[in-house]
Amino acid sequence: MTNNIKPNCPMGATICILSGKWKLFILSQLLEGVKRFSQLQTAMPGITQRMLTKQLRELEELNIISRKVYPVVPPKVEYALTEVGQSLKPVLQVLEDWGKFYINIQK
Repeated sequence: MTNNIKPNCPMGATICILSGKWKLFILSQLLEGVKRFSQLQTAMPGITQRMLTKQLRELEELNIISRKVYPVVPPKVEYALTEVGQSLKPVLQVLEDWGKFYINIQK
């Protein structure tokens, strides 16, 4: 994933990092706080376990989210935004605001 990011193209890097059907939704869920895998899956009807795992791994590889594994049975894993991930908050807010605007003009 990170191999596709071009260091001298900011828009390309942003698109590469945030592209994917579920990444923006995952990030918006994690803006609310730490979530377990099952909580993320429940919040996103239609996402497969495999796809959620793939998207989470990509975001973790890019240092956008962190993954904390607890040594308990059954396994407990929590996901949270890193400092870099938290920096996306204003970007996600602008996207949400634009979505509201778009929905309103379609009425």
